[in-house]
Amino acid sequence: MQMNLLAPVAPTPRLANVGARTARAWRPKRVVFTPDALEEPHGQAILARAEAAGLDIERLPSNRITGLRGATERETYRLAKQTLAVVNAPAGQFALQPIPPSADFQFHLAQGCPAHCGYCYLAGSLTGPPVVRAYANVPAILDNTRRFERAGAVTTFEASCYTDPLGIEHLTGSLAAAVEHFATREGASLRWTTKFDAVGPLVGLDHGGRTQARFSVNAAPIERAHEAGTSSVDARLAAARTMAEAGYPVGLVVAPIVFVEGWEGHYADLLDRAALALGDAPGLTFELITHRFTPGSKATLASWYPGSTLDMGEDGRAAKRGKFGALKYVYAPPTMRALRAFFSAEIARRLPAARVLYWT
Repeated sequence: MQMNLLAPVAPTPRLANVGARTARAWRPKRVVFTPDALEEPHGQAILARAEAAGLDIERLPSNRITGLRGATERETYRLAKQTLAVVNAPAGQFALQPIPPSADFQFHLAQGCPAHCGYCYLAGSLTGPPVVRAYANVPAILDNTRRFERAGAVTTFEASCYTDPLGIEHLTGSLAAAVEHFATREGASLRWTTKFDAVGPLVGLDHGGRTQARFSVNAAPIERAHEAGTSSVDARLAAARTMAEAGYPVGLVVAPIVFVEGWEGHYADLLDRAALALGDAPGLTFELITHRFTPGSKATLASWYPGSTLDMGEDGRAAKRGKFGALKYVYAPPTMRALRAFFSAEIARRLPAARVLYWT
């Protein structure tokens, strides 16, 4: 998908929303730096940010991180979620992998997320305790993406497969570095997704229209019950508006779409709020992703959130095999058809200029 250079959207007072809730900036209780990370200029910049924030910092004697395991899975989760580890991305991450339908390729500024979402897909994607690992060798990571540009077309790169880069940006500065890097790249564009709203440091950057900022949003019952530690959906929509006013292409990722009681009314309300905030934003896109889980992610999430009300029963689900044979459970075809018909019709009615990039 080619990103076009967009003129800034005119500011509007319509965005005022007293119900918007901004997430508090994440303050990890433990911040560790590996020796390799401290040799990187960007690692030193992260160190300076952490020191300025008054965080306790530990310089490790080796590149091995320890002390992340607790007596129980729940305690391990708690310890890991309170830890920021600044490390270098391993060599294997420089062989970029395709990530359809989101983008041509994915790369990683970090792995792990400070939020506490009850449906977290990282539970099935990453191994080990869910510590946030921020990468210090960001310049090399960004420069490496050049090797994967495709001649004759704009190559899209996704930076939020394994993290929420905005949720840790106040400590890393990595997302701003990526935005400025891709601003100079005529043959490439950057995409990232967030559940946070602290976009202030990005607004004044020279982005060249080559970064699309996407905001993950959901119906009110899902936000309230399963998205702890994030900014409210209203705050995310306001942040999307702010980015559009700064000339960024913007998008909404409705994910995961959950088939809850009263779903039509709840998601209609979400789309109403989206239309109010972004109805005149040029180039607005939607990505629509229904809830799914694997046996492994279901077990992990049950250990992380033992009191969760999220329905991960297999009744009403269809078993599917992925590209490499992995089993996952998605909604049964009749449910999928009803959900897709609803979103297709209601987005077209409220936001006729918006494009739905994909449904899954």
